[in-house]
Amino acid sequence: MSNLINEFREYRAKMNEKILATDNKIVKRLYSLDTITYQDGALSTKIKEMLGLATSTVLRCDDCIKYHLEQCYKEGVTLEEIMEIFGVASVVGGTIVIPHMRRGLEYWLELCNHEERGE
Repeated sequence: MSNLINEFREYRAKMNEKILATDNKIVKRLYSLDTITYQDGALSTKIKEMLGLATSTVLRCDDCIKYHLEQCYKEGVTLEEIMEIFGVASVVGGTIVIPHMRRGLEYWLELCNHEERGE
C-alpha cells in the first residue's frame, strides 16, 4: 500500500479513535453532524463531497483535502472534475491554495494508482 495513503488513513483512524474515546458530547455530535451532512439529500453525496473538496482547498486543510479526495474517488469523480474543483477553489481562494492543489493532485494520482493495483 502506498505510504502516502497508508500513513494518512492509519493516523486519521488512530486519532479519531482517541478523540472519540474521550466521550465528549460536543465532539461526538460534531462527528455525527459531519457524517449526516454528506448523505444524499437535495444534493447527492457526490456533489456534497465535491463541495467539501472545494471548500477544504479554499480553507487550505490538507487532511480535509485528502479525506474528500478519497470520498470523491469512491463517488466516481473523474480527474477532469477534480481539476475543475481545484480551479474553482483557486479562483475563490487565490494563489495561496496552489501548494494545497499540488499536494491534493499528488494524493489523487496516488489514490488512483493504489486502487488500480487493488491495494
